Amino acid sequence: MASNKTLTKSSKIGFERITLVVDNTRFVVDPSQFVAHPDSMLGRMFGPGASSGASSITRPNEKGEFEVADGISANVFRAILDYYKTGMIRCPPSVAVSELREACDYLLIPFDARTIKCHNLRGLLHEISNEGAKSQFEDFLENLILPAMVASAQRGERECHIAVLADDDVVDWDDEFPPQTGEEHCQIIHSTPLQRFFKYIENRDVAKHVLKERGLKKIRLGIEGFPTYKEKVRQRTGARPEVIYSYVQRPFVKMSWEKEEARSRHVDFQCVRSKSITNLANVDGVDGSNEEAAAPYIPVNENANPSGSNNNNNNNAIGSVSVDHLANFNFRAPLQAFNRRPSDSSLAQDSRYLSGSSIKGNLSDDV
Repeated sequence: MASNKTLTKSSKIGFERITLVVDNTRFVVDPSQFVAHPDSMLGRMFGPGASSGASSITRPNEKGEFEVADGISANVFRAILDYYKTGMIRCPPSVAVSELREACDYLLIPFDARTIKCHNLRGLLHEISNEGAKSQFEDFLENLILPAMVASAQRGERECHIAVLADDDVVDWDDEFPPQTGEEHCQIIHSTPLQRFFKYIENRDVAKHVLKERGLKKIRLGIEGFPTYKEKVRQRTGARPEVIYSYVQRPFVKMSWEKEEARSRHVDFQCVRSKSITNLANVDGVDGSNEEAAAPYIPVNENANPSGSNNNNNNNAIGSVSVDHLANFNFRAPLQAFNRRPSDSSLAQDSRYLSGSSIKGNLSDDV
């Protein structure tokens, strides 16, 4: 075991082979092959700079082995080792091209048609297009999109809506009858290359990812109809003329750099005492503060016969109050009196008297 550790330590200078552990799989390699590619991660870890102490991540474990490429499968790493021998990587059929692409980005290995050989051309070209789209959009962002964003920011705005038109698109709006674009300050960029770039959904996804990396928020990209020039005016009797514009389908991009978008935007009004009448009982001059004084008094005969027969043979009476008296009675009660819940004793008493009455007529829900 001691001899193995000695060989492993001396291997950093390049005399012996080293053991790399990837995905619980051991790979015995010659570290001298990494010297030819000093810009890759393995070249930085085991190259000449590592022997002079420039690298702090090449420390072996207790067995003298180096654990590298965390998160990369053994099949992918086995294919990547061919890059240090032949300069090319052949993607295994069982490995997705996107997985190989992520491994190459992690190990700082160039991912292009000269380096990667793959049977799945669709997957290979898709990854190459993503890389090219990212580089192309960064150029569009600096030269075309950023100046429009700066113009919106100089007006105090914190978001920007940009319509991308072709170079030969003509925009001729009537000042008296402008189109309803939905945006008061819509920026317009005339660029046929950028308009073709946004034609693909994959390119819009790459552009959205780049904008997120640059710190922008509320990013929207898509295709919408944009009014270019006035076609005709339709006159209507007694109404405003209807202006018809010619629309073309063009890409748009919208983003925001507002920092306080999560704050509530409602207006906090100061609570003041209202001078209007809030108590309906005060309309007729009754003070609603004294509920007992404002409540109407209805005299009830405690000796009323609950069986429904009255000594005076008056069938239109409730206790000692007649129906005619109730019709002429002016009920005036505060609003709080209707909101109060009656007690159980009062409900029992009222039901006892009402059950003994013999008021004739039909009851309805009409108010």
